[in-house]
Amino acid sequence: MTLILVGLLLWAAVHFIPSLAPDLKTSLKNRLGEGGYMGLFSLALVAALVLMVFGWRSVEQPTHYYTLPLWTRDAGMGLILVAMILFMASKPPTRIRRIIRHPQLTGLIVWALAHLMMNGDNRSVLLFSGLAVWGALEILLINRREGEWVKPEAPSWGKEIVVVLIGCVAYAIFAFAHPWLAGVAVF
Repeated sequence: MTLILVGLLLWAAVHFIPSLAPDLKTSLKNRLGEGGYMGLFSLALVAALVLMVFGWRSVEQPTHYYTLPLWTRDAGMGLILVAMILFMASKPPTRIRRIIRHPQLTGLIVWALAHLMMNGDNRSVLLFSGLAVWGALEILLINRREGEWVKPEAPSWGKEIVVVLIGCVAYAIFAFAHPWLAGVAVF
């Protein structure tokens, strides 16, 4: 559990630097250059992910806090599909981005909440609630830092459909790779 917590804290700390410590970001960029800063940033995020994954897998006898009704599993899987589509809609201009300012972070929060619907053990509660809280805080900090939201132009419906299809393909890939990524079969 300690590894999960350290991974979450490292993940949050690295992401919060631009909003909470902009002078540190500037100092690191001046010292390391743009590429060096991005490399260090990426390395810290990979380390955080590794800590979270190994921390989650290292809990041999998880304690179960709750078990939700069986139908929540299907609802959770549907929410994960929504999360994948939101995640894929974060960079290209989409109608989704005209409705949701931060589709990637919103997708992460939906993903985390879906996992909390399906997993009531201590390691899952720590990991997924931690990521959901981080995502919500990150949205608030980015909004404060960036100010007023300028909505992007709406793309053609064809581009919108492509984003949704890519989200569906990503969902299928992660669902089938889940046993190797997380050690838990989805189907």
